[in-house]
Amino acid sequence: MTLLWKLLRHHISKGQLLGFFLANLLGMVIVLLGVQFYNDVAQVFTAEDSFMQPNDIIVAKKIGMGATLSGRASSFSADEQEELAAQPYVQRVGSFTMAQYRVYAAMGVQGRRILSSEIYIESIPDEFVHVDKEQWHYDEGTDVVPVILPRQYINVYNFGYAQANALPKISDGLVGLIDFDLQVGAEHDVYHGRVIGFSSRLSSILVPESFIRWSNGKYARDAKAQPSRLIMQLSDASDRRFTQYLDDNGYEVEEDQLTTEKTLFFLRLIVTIVIVIGAVIALLSFYILLLSIFLLVQKNAGKMQNLLLMGYAPSRVARPYQWLALGMSAAVLVVAVAVVAVLRAQYMDVVETLFPQLQEGSLMPTLLTGLALLLVVSIVNAGVIYRKVLSIWHARESMA
Repeated sequence: MTLLWKLLRHHISKGQLLGFFLANLLGMVIVLLGVQFYNDVAQVFTAEDSFMQPNDIIVAKKIGMGATLSGRASSFSADEQEELAAQPYVQRVGSFTMAQYRVYAAMGVQGRRILSSEIYIESIPDEFVHVDKEQWHYDEGTDVVPVILPRQYINVYNFGYAQANALPKISDGLVGLIDFDLQVGAEHDVYHGRVIGFSSRLSSILVPESFIRWSNGKYARDAKAQPSRLIMQLSDASDRRFTQYLDDNGYEVEEDQLTTEKTLFFLRLIVTIVIVIGAVIALLSFYILLLSIFLLVQKNAGKMQNLLLMGYAPSRVARPYQWLALGMSAAVLVVAVAVVAVLRAQYMDVVETLFPQLQEGSLMPTLLTGLALLLVVSIVNAGVIYRKVLSIWHARESMA
């Protein structure tokens, strides 16, 4: 192998090989970075809410010209709730129960106050809250209340207050750092909120239904209100009959899940376009490498014919060029993976700041994709080079 390489390595153009290396490196980096970026970011849009099931839908009435200033037109009557529950695609229906008294909240982290404002709290039936019932439980008369916060609250803290005041960013695993106190009613009784997590599908602060019913009875005995929002579990959230029913009755889904689907679709489209561009660059560089090797083989055709006449098998004569192509491709892959790792570290700092709940991924998608490409390219290279050497052998035989 060493002697053959010394004999056949003449006429190698370092400039051509460098051109192939740089062009292939650019294409490979684009392809691998596109795959890695999609794998890292897609989970932001596909991750399920930890407290609600995908088929749990929040429904409200559309606010239009017919709505009154009192808000009564936007509430659901008992008959409307029963009609919704009777639909064949609806498995169960629950209502949001709102606190009928004033609530002031004070939120802090590590003893530092970051929020103090009047808010509203509400509850949904416990069967819609998918969490350990030991955590989602309130004992009447006690001053500790389990709380689920909207994720927007913690995002505002992470993006603004935490960075400006050198405080730790809060993720789902660090909810214990949050101090959350509720001051309720005319008596200004204080309850300590035990934050158990965040929900991206809720826009209000959620507490157990038992606490809302007990506190409404204590602080707002005469206040009664029909629910303005309902939560329901569907057998199939994509059922067109449900969408049609909402339109016919002037209802709307509070959280537009189609927005997430559209965002994910455009993310896939953009990543696909980027990967295609990188693949085209890589294919062109691959073509350059083959042309360079073909030119090298042609220049050494006389030496190769002599080697074949001396009894060397075509596969053995082709092997130095096959190893050259494999070595170049492997070098490109190693450098490309290193470049992707550096670039990933840069954009993941931004992504993790925006989405602290994002789980740490790995470079496995890049490695697997790169190895698959290396395997395919190496097989094609080996086959094409072998056929070129074999054609020289057959040409020699036909001349004889």
